[in-house]
Amino acid sequence: MDCNQLNDIIKSSKNILIISHLNPDGDTLGSMCGMYSAIRDNFKKQADMLLLSKVPSVYEFLPYISGAKHIDEYDKSREYDLVINVDIAAYDRMCEASILFEKAKFTVNIDHHKTNNSYAELNFVYPESSSTGEVLFGLMKEMGWKISLNTAISLYTAILTDTGSFRFDNTGVKAFQYASELVSTGVKPSDIYKKCYESNSKELVQFQAYCLSKAVFEDNDKIAYSVIYKKDIEKFNAGEDCTEGLAEKLRAIITTDVAFIVKQISANLSKISMRSKVIDVAEVCSIFGGGGHKQAAGCVIKASPADAAKKVLEEIRKQEVWRKN
Repeated sequence: MDCNQLNDIIKSSKNILIISHLNPDGDTLGSMCGMYSAIRDNFKKQADMLLLSKVPSVYEFLPYISGAKHIDEYDKSREYDLVINVDIAAYDRMCEASILFEKAKFTVNIDHHKTNNSYAELNFVYPESSSTGEVLFGLMKEMGWKISLNTAISLYTAILTDTGSFRFDNTGVKAFQYASELVSTGVKPSDIYKKCYESNSKELVQFQAYCLSKAVFEDNDKIAYSVIYKKDIEKFNAGEDCTEGLAEKLRAIITTDVAFIVKQISANLSKISMRSKVIDVAEVCSIFGGGGHKQAAGCVIKASPADAAKKVLEEIRKQEVWRKN
């Protein structure tokens, strides 16, 4: 893929928009802020940063994140010279932002999900990478961009969180190499770790303990899942990012091979977060229009939480690897 084309299109664009995905995590937010920071430092240009959901409180420390605006604040009729999507695995993950994407004179897609079908005019999709932050840092290095401390903090956060603090299977040599290079610019690993993983509110901790306490176990404890209703979230005042990390906690149980969380969005709409040790959960989620990675994926199902859980269980049990397990 020609990095020079990306460099040239940014140089020639007068107005730029960077889009992060729905229910943002550390990778999409870190990549968005990292790209914004790098464009600012290397081209002396401002870019707009678009959010589709509220920023989880643990990521409010990211440089420039306070300047990001929700989709509702945007003029949908505006035509940008360039729109850059970061960590958006599928076109429909842009939701209403797709209007701005379609109107743009040029579009770029930077991602690492294997389910990404390269939907932009210029695509940098590397499934072998640990994170979009890793992909982005590699591109910046290849283009010879200056990497400031603000850019480094953002990209380090992206890599740290999408590798689960460098413990997930997607953690390769480059993740460690790039993290080391980012640390050499002044990033403090212990500081970023504390902000990402040790800044939870009392309400969130209590809520997650409640969710784990009502987990359901199936197939000789090989499947673990928990169904979370809006009334539970409201009762604990837990916030939008309340289910972050729950599926990983269930997967960590020694008997668990597959774990998933069903979060109620509305009466007949449920969000699924899946984690696995055995089956390809991206394949399971793709059946419902979602996707992700082999061991970490998600989707949204048009069904009540209880029905959504049943549908996911059915698809897990259909998997050939599961039948042989």
